[in-house]
Amino acid sequence: MTHSDSSERPPTAARTVRVAEDRDGQRIDNFLLGYLKGAPRSLVYKLLRSGQVRVNGGRVKAERRLEAGDEVRIPPIRLPEASDKGTPPQGFMDALDAAIVYEDARLLALNKPSGVASHGGSGISFGAIETLRALRPKESLELVHRLDRDTSGLLIVAKKRSALTELQALMREDGGIAKRYLALLVGRMPDGVMSVDAPLHIGLRQGGERHVQVNAAGKESLSHFKVLERRGGHSYCEVRIETGRTHQIRVHAQHIGHSIAGDDKYGDSEVNKRLREQVGLKRLFLHASTLEFALDGGKAPYLLNAPLASELIDVLDRLA
Repeated sequence: MTHSDSSERPPTAARTVRVAEDRDGQRIDNFLLGYLKGAPRSLVYKLLRSGQVRVNGGRVKAERRLEAGDEVRIPPIRLPEASDKGTPPQGFMDALDAAIVYEDARLLALNKPSGVASHGGSGISFGAIETLRALRPKESLELVHRLDRDTSGLLIVAKKRSALTELQALMREDGGIAKRYLALLVGRMPDGVMSVDAPLHIGLRQGGERHVQVNAAGKESLSHFKVLERRGGHSYCEVRIETGRTHQIRVHAQHIGHSIAGDDKYGDSEVNKRLREQVGLKRLFLHASTLEFALDGGKAPYLLNAPLASELIDVLDRLA
């Protein structure tokens, strides 16, 4: 069978799905998430780790890229019907609808608020993508990439399969998509641009929580930090990243001794407490502000911007 309609619900018996041409190059974990609508990410990775998912008869890792014609064995699992989960609260849907900062026939760009997950799972019923789908039940919407739950800013959603394929290919290329973030780093950063070239490795803490650290065994990761302003003894910075590793900016900032303000995972708890009490910073000060890329083989340029969240502007004003 050719996988042409990812919205159909898989049966409770194992089945083999042949990878269609338009899925060529897609990672197996993303393929499964698209096929098994409603399946938590944790379940998808468990199926891969345990070898219940096979490609051409063999076990595969989550990062394996599929080729057209590959045969994927999907084990029998029972997924909750969409109706079992209900719909997102109307206020939440309205807020995300208002947060769309750009849209055309191929894609839309959301200025994702801090605290909103990119997708559901791990106890989160409705992330950004599920909520957008509830808003637009007749449209085919797919996440191009993800943002940390605590990070605000640009999240790109493809409206067409061709756009998803091209955007994800650009994501894999060095410099395919130029990414610019705004962040408040603790302490006084040196002037100029500080480039951090430090490999990152993802480990799991007890309970399954992901924790990233600089480790020679990790993947190559490169970030560039540039001070824009000094505020209250801290450094308001532009950050450009050339790779897109999990928690990359947060861990690189920690690595150079200037953690991101409000980071309760990799940051300085005492400084975070002081910033919360003195200037009202109650979240991670990291914002994905700009994405620049071109579709149609470079013929259709895009420059997308998401304004800094009002609560972060307020913090900067109070620090002045």
